[in-house]
Amino acid sequence: MKKIILSIEGMTCSACSNGLEKYLNKQNGVVNASVNLVMANAVIEYDEKILNQSKLEEFVAKAGFKSLGEFKEIKTENKSKKEKIKFIVFSILAILLMYISMGHMIGLPILGIISPHENPINYAVILLVFAIIFIIYGFDILKNGYKNLIHATPNMDTLVGIGVLSSFLYSLFGMYKIINGDLSYIENLYFESTAIVIYFIKLGRHIDGISKDKTKEAIQKLVKITPNNATIKKDGIEKVVTIDEISKGDIVVSKPGEKIAVDGEIVNGKAHLDESFITGESKPQMKTIGNKVIAGSLNYNGYIEYKAERIGRESTISEIVRLVLEATNTKAPIAKLADKVSGYFVPIVILLAIITFLIYLIFGSSFSEALITFVTILVIACPCSLGLATPLAIVVSEGVCASNGILVKKSEVLETSSKIDTVVFDKTGTLTYGKLRIAEIKNYSNVGTKELMQIVGSVEAKSSHPISKAFESYLEENKINKLKIESFEDMPGFGIVGKIKDDEIILGNAKMLDKYSVENKFLNDEKELASKGNSIIYVVKNKTVIAMIGVNDVVRENVYQVIEELNKNKIQTIMLTGDNKETAEKIANEIGITEVISNVLPSEKLEVIKKLKQENKYVMMCGDGINDSPALAISDVGVSVNSGTDIAMDSSDVILMRNDLESITKLVNISKKTIRNIKQNLFWAFFYNVLMIPIAMGILKPIGISINPMIASLAMVLSSITVILNALRLRK
Repeated sequence: MKKIILSIEGMTCSACSNGLEKYLNKQNGVVNASVNLVMANAVIEYDEKILNQSKLEEFVAKAGFKSLGEFKEIKTENKSKKEKIKFIVFSILAILLMYISMGHMIGLPILGIISPHENPINYAVILLVFAIIFIIYGFDILKNGYKNLIHATPNMDTLVGIGVLSSFLYSLFGMYKIINGDLSYIENLYFESTAIVIYFIKLGRHIDGISKDKTKEAIQKLVKITPNNATIKKDGIEKVVTIDEISKGDIVVSKPGEKIAVDGEIVNGKAHLDESFITGESKPQMKTIGNKVIAGSLNYNGYIEYKAERIGRESTISEIVRLVLEATNTKAPIAKLADKVSGYFVPIVILLAIITFLIYLIFGSSFSEALITFVTILVIACPCSLGLATPLAIVVSEGVCASNGILVKKSEVLETSSKIDTVVFDKTGTLTYGKLRIAEIKNYSNVGTKELMQIVGSVEAKSSHPISKAFESYLEENKINKLKIESFEDMPGFGIVGKIKDDEIILGNAKMLDKYSVENKFLNDEKELASKGNSIIYVVKNKTVIAMIGVNDVVRENVYQVIEELNKNKIQTIMLTGDNKETAEKIANEIGITEVISNVLPSEKLEVIKKLKQENKYVMMCGDGINDSPALAISDVGVSVNSGTDIAMDSSDVILMRNDLESITKLVNISKKTIRNIKQNLFWAFFYNVLMIPIAMGILKPIGISINPMIASLAMVLSSITVILNALRLRK
């Protein structure tokens, strides 16, 4: 399977995006397609044995849209000076047209040569010229409406197109009658409605474009973090190149004040680098030979040369942007509901307009009155606000999360996180930094501490568990060399087994002793070490316990405030750890967690999450290691700290790029505000249509309240503006 993000041109409302999405998902070889109206793109997962990019682009074209190729950058509407001048000119023409067509109705002075009463033919011809100019201006709307009608995916443009052409053609008939002497048709010319409806649609699009750009700002900031140019060094000669010209293995030079161009590893020099945009660490970090550098980091004060490792789309920033984009294309349940409704909405409105038109004729109304009512219904029901209600809020929130170092992989998470009532934390590497230190050594062997730690450290060096780092640091600090390991086996939840020469070395917890039927004579020592908050590691050589080592950890910054905040919001907090009970409870009591589940294996962690979900709880699991992956995957929201293993991050729904647990409370708050905002948007969008469609149908005409297509198009624009402004509040 392969995944591609295509940029799409020609989508104007949710009916467009829904129609394209349905069409793509029907095609053989397409596994899943998700179309985003705001970002104007489509994420398509497909079988590469059946399809390729050109075939997918053919599907897009057949659905009535245009593919601009694979997504490369977030494009904004940056209107050219020419476009802005055109919009201003048409705004002046619209005002002039309204003056000519309606000025006489309110007593404004009108030149006799264009007066509808003194020179009706001149008046009709002038209105026709204006209407043709505006039809040319809005030809893209009519073209899209026709295309989507032909492809059985009618959209907003279809409604406008039918309405505009109906009133234009009827006005042409009226003009013919006027030329032939029937002056009664002067009051039945709707050329100005044709023009002004197109103008207001264009005005709405202009405002939509500006608002969509604002929603993309946070994501654009990520894209702009990396520099456009960099200096590479070949054969001792420095050369300035664009970032796209850098290849893997190139030696890139960074001088004070410059940004790192690509992810890589330092091969020469040292410098303090600001990586706060990823790590959240405000203090610049010293980097030297062998250290990794991240694209976009700022070099404060040193000269370094680094080897390019991850370039272009492989870089950390590109990966973050890709994940954020994919997340904006996934749909929360509330968004799917809105999409489903708007998918049926356009055909229902067309049917409703036709029925109303026929009823007017049946009950004796003039053709003119029936037609104008038909057009008004079509225009006022355009589902712009309905289409923008959910995707705008989602994209804004995704951007806010990204700028706070919270990488949300699926937009469903934004809805689910608002319902979370239970947060389950792993201990080591999550609640604590996982930067363990050797606190105490109980040596029961006949060898010295240095030799003992050489054996233990050599086996631990093969492990990826955070505890192994403590032994690695111990060996480095005490200048102890590692021994050769003949074989190695990692047993998540128990410990590790290694072979040195002919000796089998087992390192693990008390469960490991039970598993290998090793007698434990040192329970009192275990209790003593555990009472001090240590994690316990038994050292077994050839089925005999030769040592017990206490390893201590440091609790993460802000953990106390995070737990307090969650408890205050009546969200249950649980510590779920493979560590022993005494150590776990000591740390839990210290930070304010009341429920502790200790001594659990990875499979048991999974069962704990399952059990909580069976109790109808919405569970968020926060972890960092391989042994957390099953639990992360099955929880309602799986959260991984960025310092965790790749598999943990792959299994999670959210990655905390800054390793700051305060991001959990931020995520919950952003989620609640997003869902509240979407509900408000949907309410106003539905309320507008429920209120305005009956008025457009003429229900209030008996009491003197009615609207025409021009007022309808203005009302449609105002409803969209209401939704846009409400969604943009989330940026604060």
